[in-house]
Amino acid sequence: MPEKKVIAVIGATGLQGGGLVRAILNDKSGALAARAVTRNVNSDKAKELSKLGAEVVVADLDDVESLKWAFRGAYGAFCVTNFWEHLSPEKEFAQGSHLAEAAKQAGLQHVIWSTLEDTRRWVPLSDTRMPTLMGKYKVPHFDAKGEADDVFRKLGVPTTFLLTSFYWDNLIYFGMGPKKSQDGKLAITFAMGDKKLPGIAAEDIGKCALGIFKRGLELVGKTVGLAGEHLTGKEMAAKLSTALGQDVRYNDVPPEVYRKFGFPGAEDIGNMFQFKRDFQEVFCGARNPDIARGFNPSLQTFDLWLARNKSRIPLE
Repeated sequence: MPEKKVIAVIGATGLQGGGLVRAILNDKSGALAARAVTRNVNSDKAKELSKLGAEVVVADLDDVESLKWAFRGAYGAFCVTNFWEHLSPEKEFAQGSHLAEAAKQAGLQHVIWSTLEDTRRWVPLSDTRMPTLMGKYKVPHFDAKGEADDVFRKLGVPTTFLLTSFYWDNLIYFGMGPKKSQDGKLAITFAMGDKKLPGIAAEDIGKCALGIFKRGLELVGKTVGLAGEHLTGKEMAAKLSTALGQDVRYNDVPPEVYRKFGFPGAEDIGNMFQFKRDFQEVFCGARNPDIARGFNPSLQTFDLWLARNKSRIPLE
């Protein structure tokens, strides 16, 4: 039998990376092997991946040398950063740059970089329709990832640039699920107007990444956008109502109101919604569910995801 190609998976205990590790381990073709890269090999999630059959190694996104070691001898890598751990776009860019440098030094043949648009291409800092944040960003968690794209390109890393979408899992983990308003009714709150929001089950990102790796090198240098479905806030609320068996409304608020909600990152998320709303054609156009389904035939719709996960959504 031919030797399996090792894929080093950054963020292996997170949603995207964990989805890819499991997808590789469950792949009946057995062409790839998963090397789960994590800061803490003794965590419960890391131990679980080891039991499932993944090689588990330690590395830190702030330490280039540790990343070079984690990538050593691998065929490819899935690279992702987690802005919400630290809320620093400068750190996000630095970590993306470290990943690119380590991938180059390790001589990887195929890297998938989980990225997002640099919104300043469409909304320059001089554009007053959207406030500039932290002195030089419009949507910090988008812009820093998009800025790091150029590092992968300049270093000549053979990269597929993967554009992700709103995780439906945010309804479980990120406090974006239905909340009771003053009248006791449940509502989801976005700043999207009547525009569509591309969404996806986080585990499907990993499954799509597996599909991209299995295609070989034809997608090196290409940008691939992923979504499971494009839905308006009103459509999402209706589907939530059906799944949960109780009325859920869509509370549409202007971005300027959302930016003042006060939780860490509220301004960033408010600007994000405004970008997705105002540049609907660009954002949705880059994320065709049919393309995602080509990589992952089991791609979930929102209805299917809800059927499997409705009991996990906290109703506050």
